[in-house]
Amino acid sequence: MKRRDKETIMDGETIERTVVRITDEILERNLGVQDLVFIGIRTGGVYLADRIRAKIEEREKVRVPSGIIDIALYRDDIGLGLPQPLVGKTEIPFSLKNKKVILVDDVLYTGRTVRAAMDALIDFGRPKFIQLAVLIDRGHREFPIQADYVGRKIVTLPEDEVTVTFRELDGQDRAVIQEKIT
Repeated sequence: MKRRDKETIMDGETIERTVVRITDEILERNLGVQDLVFIGIRTGGVYLADRIRAKIEEREKVRVPSGIIDIALYRDDIGLGLPQPLVGKTEIPFSLKNKKVILVDDVLYTGRTVRAAMDALIDFGRPKFIQLAVLIDRGHREFPIQADYVGRKIVTLPEDEVTVTFRELDGQDRAVIQEKIT
């Protein structure tokens, strides 16, 4: 199914400002970086987590551990006749026991991805807590999950798709709402 851009909701400059703001909020709420770790949800969450972590390291002059979680095997739609998910590598080279985990994703929609990520994280130890940071919250929750740090809340139709591109992968930073072309 083809899609076309309906509206650009964030450009590169806006995304950069948003990363700075989320970084400030994380540092303030957690009173610094003690026991803080970042886990990016593959794929977009990884780039966002790396940027926030880099800003924190630049300011605090301390290394903050980070990892990558792939939720493919924890999805609740496996076996429902949908295309099989591509399984990526999870890379968490440290224990999460008693850590303050900042779970990061680019877009929060139904909450199913975040639920799967939390299930996967528990396999790596029992964190002190998990906080969620997202670039965009588009609503339409199917699980009672909300982000602690939100770059931007937007209103979308359920059939819309929100696509975030990152310069590291796609050559440019931007977020767009796309609509189906019938």
